Amino acid sequence: MHRETPETSRSTRTAAPRAARVAIVDDHELVALALGDRIDAREGLEFVGRAETVDQLVRRSRPADLVVLDLNLRDGSLPADNVARIRKWGAQVLVLTSGENPYLTREASRTDVLGVVRKSARPDRILDAIAAAATGQPVVTTEWAVALESDPELRAAPLTEREREVLELYALGLGAKAVAAKLHVSESTVIDHIRRIRAIYAQLQRPANTKVELYQRGLEDGYLPFPSES
Repeated sequence: MHRETPETSRSTRTAAPRAARVAIVDDHELVALALGDRIDAREGLEFVGRAETVDQLVRRSRPADLVVLDLNLRDGSLPADNVARIRKWGAQVLVLTSGENPYLTREASRTDVLGVVRKSARPDRILDAIAAAATGQPVVTTEWAVALESDPELRAAPLTEREREVLELYALGLGAKAVAAKLHVSESTVIDHIRRIRAIYAQLQRPANTKVELYQRGLEDGYLPFPSES
C-alpha cells in the first residue's frame, strides 16, 4: 500500500491563488470605513489600508496591487501626477469621483487608469468594479464614457477598416491566431496590423503597448462599444 509522504503531499497540493491587495487613497476616512470591510469580505481581495495622500501611500513598505484613488484630494495634488506616481510604485489604479468636477474626470480619463467610478454608485457595483480592476480588467462606466466623449484633446487614430476589425477582436480578448482565423488571414498579418496600430497610437502620444491600453484607445476613439451598465 502506497503511503503519502510529506513531500508527495506538498507536491500534489495546488496552492491557492494570492488575494489581490487593495489600498485606498482618500482623505475622507468614511470612504475607507465603508469599503474596507467589504473588500476584505470579497473573495480574492484583501484590504491593506488607507492613506490620506499619495505621498503617504508610496512611503509604505507593504505594496498593493490596486489603489482606489479619490479624484479630488485636498492636498492640491493633480490626478495625472497621482496616477503616474502610483503606477511607478507598481500598482494599478481605479479612480473614485463624486462627479462635481468634469475637468478632473477628463484629466483622469487620459491617464493610465483602469476606470472611473462614481462614489454614489451602489456599494455592490463599486465592489464589482474593484474586483474587476484587481485582475487588470478595464472598468467601463458612464462617468468614463462621458469624460472621453467630451474630451476635445483626443485625436482619433486614423485606422483602416481592417485595422479597426483587428483592434476590436484583439482588444476584446482574442489572441492573434484566433483573430486571424476569424478574419481569414494569416497570423503574421494580424501581428503586422497590431504593430501598426500601436505605432500609430505612439505617434499620437497615446500609448497602446498592452491589451488594456489598446482597449482604452479603442473606447476613446469610438472603435469599441461601451458596454451597457446593468
